[in-house]
Amino acid sequence: MNLRTIFELFKPHKTVPRTPWTGNHRWDLGITRSAILFFGLAIFGLGDSLLIQGNVGNAPWTVFAQGITIKTGLSIGWATFAISTFVLLIWIPLKEKPGFGTIANIVLIASFIEIGTKVFPLQENFFSGVLFDFIGIAMVGIGSALYITCGLGPGPRDGAMTGIHNKTGVRVGRVRLGIEVVVLIIGWFLGGTVGIGTALFALLIGQSVAISLGVLARLTAKY
Repeated sequence: MNLRTIFELFKPHKTVPRTPWTGNHRWDLGITRSAILFFGLAIFGLGDSLLIQGNVGNAPWTVFAQGITIKTGLSIGWATFAISTFVLLIWIPLKEKPGFGTIANIVLIASFIEIGTKVFPLQENFFSGVLFDFIGIAMVGIGSALYITCGLGPGPRDGAMTGIHNKTGVRVGRVRLGIEVVVLIIGWFLGGTVGIGTALFALLIGQSVAISLGVLARLTAKY
């Protein structure tokens, strides 16, 4: 494999590709599809836990969850579960319909954040913390691409975003930005950690997901 081939493999993808495991509807379950969904969500949760344990700033929703943890005494995993469940309730007036992937998203990401924060050591060194963040962002991108391509329904936050977009007509990007800013500010006031890791996540997560989708699209193209 030459350098050009490697570059092409990791070229970002602009859309969600259809893969051999993509379902026909949100409850189209199968052993392979479910296994890929669970694996993707596990990778996502462990990646998010690396961002937490990096100790140099969390993703906006994790800043919020960490703030809830500080104020209530809940673990970070349970706080994430509670927030995701509450966001799912917002789907009701938005008339969004969950899928199997939506429910799995709530349970598995929270569970693997809980596991990861107990397995991975909290970093006290700035540079090792930043390294944790880069690895975490890459894992969240890979996990996102895997579970999204299963086609079994968006996570609670993505569903709320598209639901608000459909109801208001405001562009998806602006809705996403508005939601992220609001939860970040609330989480910060509650005591969540904001820092360079937060900025890195905001700058790189989109590319991480796009690159991961591109790799999946090219690896599965012949199928």
